[in-house]
Amino acid sequence: MSTLVTAVAPASSAAALAHFQHGLQFETDCWDVHDALSSGQPDFVLLDVRSAEHYAAGHVPGATHLLRGKMIESRLADYPPDTVFVTYCAGPHCNGAQRAAIRLAQLGRPVKIMIGGITGWVDEGFALTQQKS
Repeated sequence: MSTLVTAVAPASSAAALAHFQHGLQFETDCWDVHDALSSGQPDFVLLDVRSAEHYAAGHVPGATHLLRGKMIESRLADYPPDTVFVTYCAGPHCNGAQRAAIRLAQLGRPVKIMIGGITGWVDEGFALTQQKS
């Protein structure tokens, strides 16, 4: 007797390995972003794509605020073409990070999303910072 979990057999180990490795090309998580930022030498640019009000109220330290609608080549011109961007939004209930990642990919930029967004960041126990007036 099978449950709903096993009614569809799991993929082979080789297929699972390929699938999960493939996923890491598109996503990173809050813990890995925090670790990289804490090193003082992150090898990516972290983009908060939420509204200006939400960014000002609290954002990941070191994040740059850039709305998807403002993502145009001239705004990215100061970044070398191989700069990796990591986008985040409010959390799993928000698709802003994915929409921003699509825009960056359309512009030919390497990009990942930070899964969990602000919700995941706070759930991990990491602090937010506020925009200084």
